[in-house]
Amino acid sequence: MCGICGIFNTDKKPVEQSDIVRMNRIMSHRGPDGEGIYVKGHIGLGHRRLSIIDLESGTQPMANTDGSVQLVFNGEIYNFLEIKKELEGKGYRFRTRSDTESIIYAYEEWGEAFAEKLRGMFAIALWDEKQEKLILLRDRVGKKPLYYSYRNSHLFFASELKSLLTIPEIPKETDFHALDAYLSFGYVPSPMSIFKDVRKLPPAHMAVCTPGRFRIHPYWELDMNGSAAGRSEESLAEELREIFDECVKLRLISDVPLGAFLSGGVDSGAVVAAMALLMGDEAVKTASIGFSEKKFNELTYARMVAEQYGTEHTEFLVQPDALEVLEKIVWHLDEPFADASAIPTYYVSQMARKKVTVAVSGDGGDENFAGYINRYYMTKKEAEIRDRLPVFLRENLLAPLARFYPKIDRLPRPLRLKNFLHSLAGSFEESYFRAMSFYFLPEMKTRLYRPGLAAETKDFDTFEVLGKHFRQNRNPDTVTRAQYADIKTYMTEDILVKVDRMSMAHSLEVRSPILDHKLMEFAGRLPSDLKLKGRQSKYIFKKMNEKRLPADILYRKKQGFSIPLAAWMRGELKDFAADALFSSDSCLSDYFHTGYIKTLWEKHQRGLQDYAAPLWGLMMFGLWQKQFMKKI
Repeated sequence: MCGICGIFNTDKKPVEQSDIVRMNRIMSHRGPDGEGIYVKGHIGLGHRRLSIIDLESGTQPMANTDGSVQLVFNGEIYNFLEIKKELEGKGYRFRTRSDTESIIYAYEEWGEAFAEKLRGMFAIALWDEKQEKLILLRDRVGKKPLYYSYRNSHLFFASELKSLLTIPEIPKETDFHALDAYLSFGYVPSPMSIFKDVRKLPPAHMAVCTPGRFRIHPYWELDMNGSAAGRSEESLAEELREIFDECVKLRLISDVPLGAFLSGGVDSGAVVAAMALLMGDEAVKTASIGFSEKKFNELTYARMVAEQYGTEHTEFLVQPDALEVLEKIVWHLDEPFADASAIPTYYVSQMARKKVTVAVSGDGGDENFAGYINRYYMTKKEAEIRDRLPVFLRENLLAPLARFYPKIDRLPRPLRLKNFLHSLAGSFEESYFRAMSFYFLPEMKTRLYRPGLAAETKDFDTFEVLGKHFRQNRNPDTVTRAQYADIKTYMTEDILVKVDRMSMAHSLEVRSPILDHKLMEFAGRLPSDLKLKGRQSKYIFKKMNEKRLPADILYRKKQGFSIPLAAWMRGELKDFAADALFSSDSCLSDYFHTGYIKTLWEKHQRGLQDYAAPLWGLMMFGLWQKQFMKKI
């Protein structure tokens, strides 16, 4: 795992090496084992190395035999030995044991189609001197980040936003459309970033820059057609097990110590079970996080798996004094980010890094196998009811009821009545957008925004963050469409951002076998009733693991990886949060009506409603402003 950066001046202006050095060194946490720089004329590349494979000869930038192709790369290519064997058969001779060299020769052999050969997680920058071409490439689901800014014939790119901000030419002008999206979902979705002049390369996309031309195109698409319908559950479960075990096995290749995150849930338990079976007599090193609040604590279940497979197990109890690391967390997140589970992710990464350099995780199980039971089950049931209701009833009775029902901030959200009325009155797409707006619903924003922000965002429809993906996947099955939207948005922009930033804060590489694109393609061919069967989520994935994990792990109620935020905001974090939201040096009053924020705060403190999420989202935006709007 590494950090990359670079500059390509298409107007032939020479790159200043000091710029690359500055961009590179601010990301030293991504690669503490070494620094590499290549500057030649109007191209400059930087690399920070975290040594995982081929510790001695895998340094970057790496070149082909005549030096005309230069590469910097962040990530791992799990099938590099397979690619290497194929290329050796075509006459290529390798000088190293690293996966990096296989990328270079794959490009020489297959041109831009080399992207389709790669199986892994990656952000790649490849310079082709002969063709005067820079290629930027990001993995299929966005496990590895890549920011860029293309302006005035200059292309800047980096693994982290803060690296780009070391370049004075890149202005820090807030993208208010990105802020609007953040206040709905708690993250800034690709291709936007929080700054107008910086974008994120979307997952599964390639950017090609030549003098006078900059183009971006996709190289992979996930097909969720359910074409495996009709096959027996037994044969599908067996094939899934074989693919899953292969995905785990590929992620055990490492020249440094390797372990696993163990949450106590099905996905991480399945990963640890497979690792233990594949590693034989070598004990798996596992790390788990818990809380003193029983509702949020899964340590008991993590211990069950650890004891069953004899792992070398470590635990850590997260306390509300986590505020000690909150500024560090904000710094590493780069953009406003409201998912409070970044805190336990930070700590479990810190704990794991004390014993290993690589950790294997269970990320992706919920999205691939319909694990968000309340969300997907309610979506399915609402769709079934909606389809039975006459159109005139939905339009003439339910829609007016939804509009005139008491304001959302007077209603306990768990009752979901206002949202339920909206769901039945409108479309599935509109309903799902509201379900995924964890922080501020549209009607709340009208009370929150000051006139300036309201004017800046009036022509931006936040629904489109999901809407474009609903249009891309036309499967009539609502669960499948919801999964697809989650894979393209929530998983990529929230879950994987959190894991990458918090693990990289500790120079820890995290590998996710359930997000192998071969496994995802297989899961996409499964009909949705083998994922969500009645009220049973991850149906076939759990069936596959019945001989490996106890029933108490497989079939207990899902808890999720979250923190007791509502209680903390009324207790130990109360003073800190109040200061961040209402102090005189807070920037929030520049954008938002402080009176409305106080209304949310008071109702939360009195226990009338749980407003921890929107209040935390505002607080995190304020903390981000303080750190990133000053000079870096």
